[in-house]
Amino acid sequence: MRFPQHRRILAPIALAAVAALTLVGCSGGPGAATSTAGAAGDGTVTIYGTISGDEAKLLQESWSAWAAENKITIQYEASQQFESQIGVRAQGGNPPDIAIFPQPGLMADLASRGYIKPAPAAVEANVTNGWSPDWKAYGTVGDTLYGAPLMASVKGFVWYSPAKFAEWGVTVPKTWAEMMTLTKTLQEKTGTPPWCAGFGSGDASGWPGTDWIEDAVLRQSGPDVYDQWVKNEIPFTDPRISDAFTAVGDILLNPAYTNATFGNVASINSVPFGDVAAPISAGTCAMTHQASFFDGFVNSAGGKVGPTGDVWAFVTPPVTAGAGQAVTGGGEIVAAFSDDTDTQKVQAYLSSSEWANTRVKLGGVISANKGLDPASATSPILQEAIKILQDPTTTFRFDASDLMPGVVGVGTFFKGMTNWVNGTPQADVLTAIEAGWPSK
Repeated sequence: MRFPQHRRILAPIALAAVAALTLVGCSGGPGAATSTAGAAGDGTVTIYGTISGDEAKLLQESWSAWAAENKITIQYEASQQFESQIGVRAQGGNPPDIAIFPQPGLMADLASRGYIKPAPAAVEANVTNGWSPDWKAYGTVGDTLYGAPLMASVKGFVWYSPAKFAEWGVTVPKTWAEMMTLTKTLQEKTGTPPWCAGFGSGDASGWPGTDWIEDAVLRQSGPDVYDQWVKNEIPFTDPRISDAFTAVGDILLNPAYTNATFGNVASINSVPFGDVAAPISAGTCAMTHQASFFDGFVNSAGGKVGPTGDVWAFVTPPVTAGAGQAVTGGGEIVAAFSDDTDTQKVQAYLSSSEWANTRVKLGGVISANKGLDPASATSPILQEAIKILQDPTTTFRFDASDLMPGVVGVGTFFKGMTNWVNGTPQADVLTAIEAGWPSK
């Protein structure tokens, strides 16, 4: 099962990528282009990314008919060392034609060093017409578009049992305060903690907690503060970020509210995040917070996802009623190191609604492309996620930890979440996370 943006299983590698890109930065300037603008292609386009296993097979299936029709051979290579090796390969003059970046910041770094080609006109047109300005911005450096969005995920869903909610006589909350009231009510009705959580993810343990904090920052303080936080213009030690930790801690650090079926609060760090699907499916845990991809884990646990199924989900509600939909999420950015005609054709296809519908019909993923038909999705929660992404009133922000430097986003932030659950004072946690920011 693919974790969101693939980087959850590759998190430690992102730290190595920092060192790799430091070497690139000391190389005396950008490497030479691997092809001349508009040069004729040789009929083969190489693509490098982190997508592996069964999902890589689906990825290759998604472009196979188009590639045959256009007489282009697409050679895909997956690597768990992508985030550390892509900079090394660019510096060494051996980059792929196209790379699928799970982190916009990594693409932006290479683009700013002159390794990545500006997106061709057809790609720019597709992105302008097919994605929101927020999504376009994640592939833009300065005023130049370099990368196009590919797939996406919506985070911040709260998963629950519709049948159990009906049995308990409760309804889906419309505000954060109502969610806290619901939490208290369920604890009193059942005598057990209503929430379950798992932060366990090997070397990447802690990431589910960062998703919680990101949701709270966006809802409590708004997108402008969120954007400043991502850039460290607002530090982790700022009261607004501390307030987000406090709000999440009112749930996760309260032994009366968490960790249903698994033990006390301390068990959160040892519970693998996917294991939470079993008690949610069985109805022995009332609620958990997880991204749209969680439906795969529910299915594996024997549950059926749907409004009238064993498990359904609502988006973490806003602080103020009627404030509008605000969600965090992730995805990939496609950018090229070559600009020969074959590479440009592949880029244009991957940025099109035609490709988005083809891939989504194969199952398991979604896209934020406006031309994607929600009916193409194979799961009702994925259909719901597509509608959220396509709604022009939705405020979307990319996962903050993916936008921060790796030493923070997948380093001190992840570690800080596990320390916080283990009882380290919040002020100390925030100071330690902030200390990870590279000096300017």
